[in-house]
Amino acid sequence: MQLTPLDWSIIAAYFALALGVGLYASRRASANPSSFFLAGRNMPWWLLGVSMVATTFSADTPNLVTDLVRKNGVSGNWAWWAFLLTGMLTVFIYARLWRRSGVLTDMEFYELRYGGKPAAFLRGFRAIYLGLVFNVVVMAAVSLAAIKLGGILLGWDGWLTLLVAGAITLAYSGLGGLRAVILTDFVQFILAMVGSVWAAVVILRLPEVGGLSGLLAHPLVAPKTAMLPDFGDSEVWVPLLLVPVAVQWWAAYYPGSEPGGGGYVAQRIFSGKTEGHSVGATLLYNVAHYALRPWPWILVALASLIVFPTVADISAAFPDIPADKVGDDLAYPAMLSLLPPGLLGLVTASLMAAFMSTMSTQLNLGASYLVNDVWGRFVRPDASDYELVRVGRIATALSLLLGSGLGLLLTDAGQAFTLLLLLGAGTGGLYILRWFWWRINAWTEIVAMVGSLVIAGLTTFGDEWLFGEPLSSHVKLAGGAAATTLLWVAAAFVTPKEDRATLQRFVDTVRPGGPGWRDFQPAEGAGEPWPVPRGLLSMFLGCVAVYGALLGTGHLLYGDGMPGYLLMGLAVAAGVALGVVQRSTPRVTAGRG
Repeated sequence: MQLTPLDWSIIAAYFALALGVGLYASRRASANPSSFFLAGRNMPWWLLGVSMVATTFSADTPNLVTDLVRKNGVSGNWAWWAFLLTGMLTVFIYARLWRRSGVLTDMEFYELRYGGKPAAFLRGFRAIYLGLVFNVVVMAAVSLAAIKLGGILLGWDGWLTLLVAGAITLAYSGLGGLRAVILTDFVQFILAMVGSVWAAVVILRLPEVGGLSGLLAHPLVAPKTAMLPDFGDSEVWVPLLLVPVAVQWWAAYYPGSEPGGGGYVAQRIFSGKTEGHSVGATLLYNVAHYALRPWPWILVALASLIVFPTVADISAAFPDIPADKVGDDLAYPAMLSLLPPGLLGLVTASLMAAFMSTMSTQLNLGASYLVNDVWGRFVRPDASDYELVRVGRIATALSLLLGSGLGLLLTDAGQAFTLLLLLGAGTGGLYILRWFWWRINAWTEIVAMVGSLVIAGLTTFGDEWLFGEPLSSHVKLAGGAAATTLLWVAAAFVTPKEDRATLQRFVDTVRPGGPGWRDFQPAEGAGEPWPVPRGLLSMFLGCVAVYGALLGTGHLLYGDGMPGYLLMGLAVAAGVALGVVQRSTPRVTAGRG
């Protein structure tokens, strides 16, 4: 495989386009922190939704899917399909609440919901932890994928791939802020979808694959095609399905799927024109992310089992790739190397675009925490808008350097995914309940945060010492979630109550409603119905619609007509019912934001 001048010209054209968008958006971005970090709070739902999808379509996502499929079959994807549950919860309950809060970042929320020095500490510490530590781990995972892509498709060393793509990403995101990120995300999403679908079609037509029928009939592929795990083997279905669906979706804090919303999803919610635009954006994101995108990646992953049956086969085909970077996740870029000229350039550009999309979002998000919640809150409260934007650009560059550096040290996409899940295990329930239960306070969150870190460290590095044998990842996740949840629930009852004035201010601003705020009436909107019962019904219908479309598509691709059409019909029926429920939802005054 060798890139032709046509391939290089396509890649160069995309890089030039990204830089052009950054220059175009730079003037507006420099106006103030709201313009730089929230695009002036005036973005339409469809653009925000596509931006979230593009961000989640990172360069490491198809690699991760390939790793899961090769190791555990198609059913291994429930490790991330389960996050649709929290995604739909955010759509129909939390998106409106976040938008009403009127904050610039989800870290600023802490001093709206809580009061005093504990709230200030929590805001500052979480801003540094998520803005630097956690954010750097996320960017490192994405950088690892870019290193592997660059090594196979471009023939570049890892440092060179990160230098070129990182410099362009830094240029447009640093110049244009979130507006440039969102605008380039739109182009990146189209490019990535076209590239992934086209690549899957061409790869299925390879002689050794033999089309869709040849793929599914191959003895190495057939055992991997089931969309649900073997329920006769608890060692298979418990970690692959039960733990993700029963525990992981609500207990783990994972980028883009935070329980109760948060991170770059919350940032896009804050950037919407209205509450309605914020809700529409998050709905579009969840539908496209789970129902539209997975199957091209899955088909390529299954085909890789024929062309590169083992990791040793991948290593033999690409001897220049460092041994510590060779794993099952490398099979995806390895398959792309078989594409013809022109298409190879398009797909390479699309995957570099996916890398740049995620990196630019994480850079802007991390910088917003460091500027709004550390520098502007604690270091220089009187800083001018110009200074805050300038510090934001410096923080963007620092985050890129740290994330890329760690990416050079990681070896496997699954390794990074598991690490991120363990770091936040058990805190998710708190993020869901803090909106609706007055008794949760700043100390509760501090206990949950410290507890999850300590427990994750013990189960990761001290499991053999504590339990006499290594623990599997799903046991670590479930056990860590249970222990952390018990800690913060106990802390909610034994730590001091929040000041009543602070709680009343939160209720007046957000109007969460429900029995958890029975003693607090909002200054306006007191007659609003509690949104949770209708929101849970909408969440259920949304999940049925998306899962029906996802699994129905799989059955149709497999040639299982009857189950496929039934699932598609179920998806349509659930979608219609969801529309009826949403149209009957009482419309209320938007409130702040």
